[in-house]
Amino acid sequence: MSLVLTGSIAFDYLMKFPGYFQEHILPDRLECLSLSFLVESLVRQRGGIAPNIAYTLALLGERPRLFATAGEDFAEYRLWLEDIGVDTSAVRIIPGEYTATFFANTDRANSQIASFYPGAMAYAGELSLHELGGERPELVLISPNEPKAMNRYVVECQELGIPYFYDPSQQIPRLNDDDLRIGLEGCQAFFLNHYEFCMIQNRTGLTLEGFLSGTRFAIVTHGAEGSKIYTGNQEYAIPAVTPERIVDPTGVGDAFRGGFLTGYAHGWALETCGQLGTLAAAYCLEQQGPQGHSFTRDEFVARFRQHFDDHGQLDALIKGKEICDGKI
Repeated sequence: MSLVLTGSIAFDYLMKFPGYFQEHILPDRLECLSLSFLVESLVRQRGGIAPNIAYTLALLGERPRLFATAGEDFAEYRLWLEDIGVDTSAVRIIPGEYTATFFANTDRANSQIASFYPGAMAYAGELSLHELGGERPELVLISPNEPKAMNRYVVECQELGIPYFYDPSQQIPRLNDDDLRIGLEGCQAFFLNHYEFCMIQNRTGLTLEGFLSGTRFAIVTHGAEGSKIYTGNQEYAIPAVTPERIVDPTGVGDAFRGGFLTGYAHGWALETCGQLGTLAAAYCLEQQGPQGHSFTRDEFVARFRQHFDDHGQLDALIKGKEICDGKI
Protein backbone atom coordinates (compact mmCIF):
# COMPACT_ATOMS: atom_id res chain seq x y z
CA MET A 1 0.00 0.00 0.00
CA SER A 2 1.21 3.50 -0.85
CA LEU A 3 0.99 5.14 2.58
CA VAL A 4 1.72 8.83 3.28
CA LEU A 5 2.23 9.99 6.86
CA THR A 6 1.75 13.63 7.76
CA GLY A 7 2.60 15.03 11.17
CA SER A 8 5.35 16.53 13.26
CA ILE A 9 9.05 15.75 12.99
CA ALA A 10 10.89 16.64 16.18
CA PHE A 11 13.83 16.14 18.48
CA ASP A 12 13.21 15.49 22.19
CA TYR A 13 15.69 16.70 24.82
CA LEU A 14 14.88 14.90 28.06
CA MET A 15 16.54 15.91 31.33
CA LYS A 16 16.36 14.55 34.87
CA PHE A 17 16.60 16.72 37.96
CA PRO A 18 17.70 14.73 41.06
CA GLY A 19 15.48 16.71 43.42
CA TYR A 20 11.98 18.17 43.71
CA PHE A 21 10.84 21.31 41.90
CA GLN A 22 8.41 22.15 44.69
CA GLU A 23 11.30 22.64 47.12
CA HIS A 24 12.60 25.54 45.02
CA ILE A 25 9.38 27.37 44.25
CA LEU A 26 8.34 30.22 46.53
CA PRO A 27 4.53 30.50 46.31
CA ASP A 28 4.56 34.14 47.45
CA ARG A 29 7.14 35.12 44.80
CA LEU A 30 5.59 33.66 41.67
CA GLU A 31 5.40 37.09 40.02
CA CYS A 32 9.22 37.19 39.87
CA LEU A 33 9.95 33.49 39.41
CA SER A 34 13.60 32.81 38.54
CA LEU A 35 14.84 29.23 38.64
CA SER A 36 17.74 27.22 37.26
CA PHE A 37 18.18 23.49 37.74
CA LEU A 38 21.39 21.50 37.44
CA VAL A 39 20.33 18.24 35.84
CA GLU A 40 22.03 14.88 36.18
CA SER A 41 21.30 13.53 32.71
CA LEU A 42 20.39 14.66 29.22
CA VAL A 43 19.12 12.44 26.43
CA ARG A 44 18.49 13.57 22.87
CA GLN A 45 15.95 11.42 21.09
CA ARG A 46 14.57 11.33 17.59
CA GLY A 47 10.86 11.96 17.78
CA GLY A 48 7.81 13.49 16.17
CA ILE A 49 4.53 11.69 15.53
CA ALA A 50 5.02 10.94 11.82
CA PRO A 51 8.53 9.40 12.01
CA ASN A 52 7.64 7.53 15.20
CA ILE A 53 4.80 5.78 13.36
CA ALA A 54 6.95 5.32 10.26
CA TYR A 55 9.68 3.67 12.34
CA THR A 56 7.46 0.77 13.46
CA LEU A 57 6.00 0.42 9.97
CA ALA A 58 9.53 0.12 8.57
CA LEU A 59 10.51 -2.50 11.16
CA LEU A 60 7.56 -4.56 9.90
CA GLY A 61 8.61 -4.26 6.27
CA GLU A 62 6.59 -1.30 5.00
CA ARG A 63 8.08 1.77 3.29
CA PRO A 64 5.89 4.70 4.36
CA ARG A 65 6.44 8.15 2.91
CA LEU A 66 6.81 11.15 5.22
CA PHE A 67 5.13 14.39 4.15
CA ALA A 68 6.29 17.05 6.58
CA THR A 69 8.69 19.91 7.25
CA ALA A 70 12.03 19.79 9.06
CA GLY A 71 14.90 22.13 9.80
CA GLU A 72 18.48 22.39 8.63
CA ASP A 73 19.50 20.02 11.45
CA PHE A 74 17.53 17.13 9.92
CA ALA A 75 20.33 15.59 7.81
CA GLU A 76 21.45 12.94 10.31
CA TYR A 77 17.87 12.08 11.22
CA ARG A 78 17.03 11.69 7.52
CA LEU A 79 19.88 9.22 7.03
CA TRP A 80 18.68 7.21 10.04
CA LEU A 81 15.12 7.01 8.67
CA GLU A 82 16.19 6.14 5.14
CA ASP A 83 18.50 3.44 6.47
CA ILE A 84 15.62 1.66 8.22
CA GLY A 85 13.34 1.93 5.19
CA VAL A 86 11.38 5.19 5.53
CA ASP A 87 10.90 7.33 2.41
CA THR A 88 11.84 10.93 3.32
CA SER A 89 11.82 12.31 -0.23
CA ALA A 90 8.72 14.43 0.48
CA VAL A 91 10.18 16.07 3.61
CA ARG A 92 10.82 19.77 2.94
CA ILE A 93 13.75 21.44 4.67
CA ILE A 94 12.99 24.98 5.86
CA PRO A 95 16.07 27.21 5.48
CA GLY A 96 17.15 29.01 8.63
CA GLU A 97 14.96 26.93 10.93
CA TYR A 98 15.55 24.13 13.40
CA THR A 99 13.48 20.97 13.42
CA ALA A 100 10.68 21.18 16.01
CA THR A 101 12.15 20.58 19.45
CA PHE A 102 10.71 19.42 22.78
CA PHE A 103 12.57 20.19 26.02
CA ALA A 104 11.47 18.42 29.20
CA ASN A 105 12.97 18.45 32.70
CA THR A 106 11.55 15.84 35.08
CA ASP A 107 12.14 15.69 38.84
CA ARG A 108 12.07 12.78 41.31
CA ALA A 109 8.30 13.16 41.77
CA ASN A 110 7.81 12.91 37.98
CA SER A 111 6.74 16.56 37.94
CA GLN A 112 7.76 18.08 34.65
CA ILE A 113 8.68 21.50 33.28
CA ALA A 114 8.61 21.44 29.50
CA SER A 115 8.80 23.68 26.46
CA PHE A 116 8.06 23.00 22.79
CA TYR A 117 9.57 24.99 19.94
CA PRO A 118 7.68 24.37 16.68
CA GLY A 119 10.51 25.54 14.43
CA ALA A 120 10.11 24.13 10.93
CA MET A 121 6.77 22.53 11.83
CA ALA A 122 5.21 26.00 11.71
CA TYR A 123 5.64 25.89 7.92
CA ALA A 124 3.87 22.55 7.38
CA GLY A 125 0.75 24.36 6.17
CA GLU A 126 2.71 25.47 3.09
CA LEU A 127 2.87 21.89 1.85
CA SER A 128 0.10 20.72 -0.47
CA LEU A 129 -0.92 17.19 -1.32
CA HIS A 130 -1.79 18.52 -4.76
CA GLU A 131 1.95 18.98 -5.31
CA LEU A 132 3.01 15.60 -3.94
CA GLY A 133 5.02 13.80 -6.59
CA GLY A 134 5.44 10.10 -7.17
CA GLU A 135 2.86 7.39 -6.68
CA ARG A 136 -0.64 8.50 -5.74
CA PRO A 137 -1.27 7.68 -2.06
CA GLU A 138 -3.77 4.94 -1.31
CA LEU A 139 -4.06 6.21 2.26
CA VAL A 140 -2.99 9.36 4.12
CA LEU A 141 -2.60 9.55 7.88
CA ILE A 142 -3.29 13.03 9.27
CA SER A 143 -1.64 13.14 12.68
CA PRO A 144 -0.71 15.99 15.08
CA ASN A 145 0.99 18.84 13.27
CA GLU A 146 0.65 22.57 12.79
CA PRO A 147 -3.17 23.02 12.93
CA LYS A 148 -3.44 24.85 9.59
CA ALA A 149 -1.57 21.99 7.97
CA MET A 150 -3.91 19.40 9.46
CA ASN A 151 -6.95 21.29 8.23
CA ARG A 152 -5.43 21.73 4.79
CA TYR A 153 -4.68 18.03 4.39
CA VAL A 154 -8.24 17.13 5.41
CA VAL A 155 -9.65 19.38 2.70
CA GLU A 156 -7.14 18.22 0.09
CA CYS A 157 -7.74 14.52 0.76
CA GLN A 158 -11.43 15.15 0.27
CA GLU A 159 -10.77 17.13 -2.93
CA LEU A 160 -8.47 14.43 -4.33
CA GLY A 161 -10.64 11.53 -3.22
CA ILE A 162 -7.84 10.00 -1.14
CA PRO A 163 -8.96 8.01 1.93
CA TYR A 164 -7.45 9.26 5.16
CA PHE A 165 -7.22 8.28 8.80
CA TYR A 166 -7.66 11.15 11.25
CA ASP A 167 -5.53 11.32 14.39
CA PRO A 168 -5.88 14.78 16.00
CA SER A 169 -4.88 13.62 19.54
CA GLN A 170 -2.43 16.16 21.06
CA GLN A 171 -3.71 18.97 18.86
CA ILE A 172 -7.37 18.65 19.89
CA PRO A 173 -7.08 21.74 22.16
CA ARG A 174 -5.74 23.85 19.26
CA LEU A 175 -8.31 22.76 16.68
CA ASN A 176 -11.71 24.42 16.80
CA ASP A 177 -14.94 22.45 16.92
CA ASP A 178 -15.73 22.90 13.23
CA ASP A 179 -12.24 21.77 12.19
CA LEU A 180 -12.56 18.63 14.28
CA ARG A 181 -16.03 17.90 12.95
CA ILE A 182 -14.95 18.30 9.31
CA GLY A 183 -11.89 16.11 9.87
CA LEU A 184 -13.93 13.36 11.46
CA GLU A 185 -16.86 13.49 9.06
CA GLY A 186 -14.65 12.87 6.03
CA CYS A 187 -12.23 10.25 7.35
CA GLN A 188 -12.20 6.51 6.74
CA ALA A 189 -11.24 5.91 10.39
CA PHE A 190 -9.93 7.73 13.42
CA PHE A 191 -7.37 6.99 16.14
CA LEU A 192 -8.03 8.42 19.62
CA ASN A 193 -7.41 7.37 23.18
CA HIS A 194 -10.45 7.12 25.45
CA TYR A 195 -9.95 10.50 27.09
CA GLU A 196 -9.49 12.22 23.72
CA PHE A 197 -12.61 10.54 22.38
CA CYS A 198 -14.61 11.87 25.34
CA MET A 199 -13.28 15.37 24.61
CA ILE A 200 -14.23 15.02 20.94
CA GLN A 201 -17.73 13.91 21.85
CA ASN A 202 -18.20 16.86 24.20
CA ARG A 203 -16.95 19.40 21.67
CA THR A 204 -18.52 18.12 18.46
CA GLY A 205 -21.53 16.07 19.53
CA LEU A 206 -20.03 13.11 17.67
CA THR A 207 -21.46 9.71 18.53
CA LEU A 208 -20.15 6.36 17.39
CA GLU A 209 -23.53 5.55 15.90
CA GLY A 210 -23.41 8.72 13.85
CA PHE A 211 -19.86 8.11 12.68
CA LEU A 212 -19.98 4.41 11.85
CA SER A 213 -21.60 4.31 8.44
CA GLY A 214 -20.60 2.16 5.50
CA THR A 215 -17.05 0.83 5.87
CA ARG A 216 -15.93 3.49 8.36
CA PHE A 217 -14.46 2.38 11.68
CA ALA A 218 -12.94 3.80 14.85
CA ILE A 219 -9.95 2.79 16.99
CA VAL A 220 -10.06 3.88 20.64
CA THR A 221 -7.15 2.95 22.88
CA HIS A 222 -7.51 2.36 26.62
CA GLY A 223 -3.91 2.15 27.83
CA ALA A 224 -3.19 -0.95 29.92
CA GLU A 225 -6.75 -2.14 29.30
CA GLY A 226 -6.05 -2.57 25.58
CA SER A 227 -8.06 -1.05 22.76
CA LYS A 228 -11.42 -1.27 21.05
CA ILE A 229 -12.24 -1.20 17.37
CA TYR A 230 -15.74 -0.22 16.37
CA THR A 231 -17.46 -0.90 13.06
CA GLY A 232 -21.05 -0.38 12.06
CA ASN A 233 -22.07 -3.86 13.22
CA GLN A 234 -19.32 -5.14 15.47
CA GLU A 235 -16.98 -4.24 18.31
CA TYR A 236 -13.57 -5.84 18.82
CA ALA A 237 -11.92 -5.74 22.25
CA ILE A 238 -8.15 -6.09 21.84
CA PRO A 239 -6.33 -7.01 25.07
CA ALA A 240 -3.01 -5.38 25.80
CA VAL A 241 0.12 -7.53 25.58
CA THR A 242 1.79 -7.52 28.98
CA PRO A 243 5.26 -6.01 28.57
CA GLU A 244 8.30 -7.85 29.90
CA ARG A 245 9.24 -4.61 31.67
CA ILE A 246 8.03 -1.02 31.67
CA VAL A 247 10.72 1.51 30.82
CA ASP A 248 9.12 4.48 29.06
CA PRO A 249 5.58 5.14 27.77
CA THR A 250 6.75 7.78 25.28
CA GLY A 251 5.61 6.89 21.76
CA VAL A 252 3.55 3.84 22.73
CA GLY A 253 0.50 5.17 20.87
CA ASP A 254 2.61 5.82 17.79
CA ALA A 255 3.96 2.26 17.85
CA PHE A 256 0.37 1.00 18.12
CA ARG A 257 -0.53 2.98 15.01
CA GLY A 258 2.46 1.61 13.14
CA GLY A 259 1.48 -1.96 13.95
CA PHE A 260 -2.17 -1.38 13.09
CA LEU A 261 -1.34 0.28 9.77
CA THR A 262 0.92 -2.62 8.83
CA GLY A 263 -1.99 -5.00 9.10
CA TYR A 264 -4.27 -2.60 7.27
CA ALA A 265 -1.75 -2.27 4.43
CA HIS A 266 -1.87 -6.07 4.04
CA GLY A 267 -5.67 -6.04 3.95
CA TRP A 268 -6.00 -8.12 7.12
CA ALA A 269 -9.01 -8.16 9.42
CA LEU A 270 -9.37 -5.19 11.74
CA GLU A 271 -9.03 -7.45 14.78
CA THR A 272 -5.66 -8.67 13.51
CA CYS A 273 -4.63 -5.07 12.84
CA GLY A 274 -5.43 -4.17 16.44
CA GLN A 275 -3.48 -7.16 17.72
CA LEU A 276 -0.45 -6.11 15.69
CA GLY A 277 -0.79 -2.63 17.16
CA THR A 278 -0.95 -3.81 20.76
CA LEU A 279 2.15 -5.98 20.38
CA ALA A 280 4.11 -3.13 18.75
CA ALA A 281 3.04 -0.93 21.67
CA ALA A 282 4.42 -3.46 24.15
CA TYR A 283 7.78 -3.50 22.37
CA CYS A 284 7.93 0.30 22.60
CA LEU A 285 6.97 0.33 26.28
CA GLU A 286 9.89 -1.96 27.06
CA GLN A 287 12.55 0.44 25.76
CA GLN A 288 13.58 4.08 26.16
CA GLY A 289 12.08 6.54 23.71
CA PRO A 290 9.64 6.37 20.81
CA GLN A 291 12.20 4.78 18.46
CA GLY A 292 14.20 2.76 20.96
CA HIS A 293 12.49 -0.58 20.32
CA SER A 294 13.70 -3.04 17.71
CA PHE A 295 12.90 -6.57 16.59
CA THR A 296 13.27 -8.83 13.60
CA ARG A 297 10.12 -9.78 11.81
CA ASP A 298 10.69 -13.41 12.79
CA GLU A 299 10.83 -12.36 16.47
CA PHE A 300 7.71 -10.25 16.12
CA VAL A 301 5.70 -13.04 14.49
CA ALA A 302 6.83 -15.61 17.05
CA ARG A 303 5.84 -13.37 19.95
CA PHE A 304 2.53 -12.49 18.28
CA ARG A 305 1.66 -16.18 18.11
CA GLN A 306 2.21 -16.54 21.84
CA HIS A 307 -0.82 -14.30 22.35
CA PHE A 308 -2.98 -14.40 19.21
CA ASP A 309 -3.93 -16.69 16.33
CA ASP A 310 -3.16 -15.14 12.95
CA HIS A 311 -4.17 -18.29 11.02
CA GLY A 312 -0.80 -18.16 9.26
CA GLN A 313 -1.30 -14.71 7.77
CA LEU A 314 1.81 -13.21 9.36
CA ASP A 315 3.95 -15.56 7.31
CA ALA A 316 3.65 -12.77 4.72
CA LEU A 317 5.83 -10.54 6.92
CA ILE A 318 8.58 -13.15 7.06
CA LYS A 319 8.27 -13.94 3.35
CA GLY A 320 8.55 -10.23 2.59
CA LYS A 321 11.78 -10.14 4.59
CA GLU A 322 13.21 -13.05 2.63
CA ILE A 323 12.42 -11.33 -0.65
CA CYS A 324 14.20 -8.16 0.55
CA ASP A 325 17.19 -10.28 1.62
CA GLY A 326 17.32 -11.91 -1.78
CA LYS A 327 16.64 -15.40 -0.44
CA ILE A 328 13.80 -16.16 -2.84
